[in-house]
Amino acid sequence: MADEELKIDSTQTLKNFQAPQLDYLPPVPNNTRAGIGLIGCGGIASYHLEAYRDAGFNVVALCDVDKAKAIERRDTYYPGAEVMTDYRDMLNVNDIEIVDAAVHPEIRVSIIEDALNAKKHVLSQKPFVLDLETGKRLSDLAGRNAVKLAVNQNGRWAPHFSYIRRAIAAGEIGEITGVHMDIHWDHSWTAGTPFDEIPHLVLYDFGIHWFDMLHCFLPDAKADSVYASVKSVPGQINKAPMSAQVNIAFPNLQASLIFDAATRFGAMDRTYVTGTLGTLVSEGPDLSHQTVRLFSDGGVATPDLKGEWFKSGFLGTMSELMCAIEENREPNHSGRNNLRSLEYCFSAMASANEGVPKPLGETVMKPKD
Repeated sequence: MADEELKIDSTQTLKNFQAPQLDYLPPVPNNTRAGIGLIGCGGIASYHLEAYRDAGFNVVALCDVDKAKAIERRDTYYPGAEVMTDYRDMLNVNDIEIVDAAVHPEIRVSIIEDALNAKKHVLSQKPFVLDLETGKRLSDLAGRNAVKLAVNQNGRWAPHFSYIRRAIAAGEIGEITGVHMDIHWDHSWTAGTPFDEIPHLVLYDFGIHWFDMLHCFLPDAKADSVYASVKSVPGQINKAPMSAQVNIAFPNLQASLIFDAATRFGAMDRTYVTGTLGTLVSEGPDLSHQTVRLFSDGGVATPDLKGEWFKSGFLGTMSELMCAIEENREPNHSGRNNLRSLEYCFSAMASANEGVPKPLGETVMKPKD
């Protein structure tokens, strides 16, 4: 066959069409004055508090065993808030309806349990729990106490992810035939921090966002198997392997996740979801600067998205929880909903440990195993 017969016509110009108008922005609660108590005033807390302050949410108290940290966050974001060093004192404050537990998983479970028993609604930092049984137990406890338990899977309200999941739900690309996400960035800031002690840092602490998005894109699908591998790469300064690949097999499609976490040059983040009626692509140099394109028979559409992950995401998790409380329904990001995301994650870690594909949902493990 002649070479020219093998060429793909890359000169064809796609017609532009108007992107579908989708409700991708964080929801807006009617009551923004519900009392919030934040437990854990480390680095990530600043993103929570900035989003809450700018939205006019009512943070009543800040708690950290290091009182200086709590005072610093209070003075920067909520000068009128009370400062505490024992979270149990916070649970006795009647004005606090929602507890934001922004602490590490090892100590978070007892805090969540005590807060739920105190009849407080809870937003848990991600990753939610260290094992699936604990996640189920906490979700059941929330139900028995008639309160809401949500997980801070803030990627769900990153503008590009939020638009993609809304477009999928609206049927814009038909039935999904493939999901592929690859993230190439420099995560070496974690070297020398407690994060670097997590053997599966990339798959667990960071990768949970992408396992969660896979679940959001395919909410009713159940994978047949998960196969993952991790490697340490030349030049990396972290203890934990900084390269990871995951392949997830479903009955009628495949998905893949690729992480290059020691990429010093040319950072790129790309999400590709293809279906029977179209394809959604999002790409950019980092997590916050993404361009989404929708390809279909009509040509290509590029929505003009507002916001970025580290404001919209943290606003979205609290806003959705507050709306769920008002409407007396399960939040989109409930603890129970997040268990499927953790199943992907835990199965991937088990596969990387054993070098064989693992079935979904049969792996009950802790990330340090």
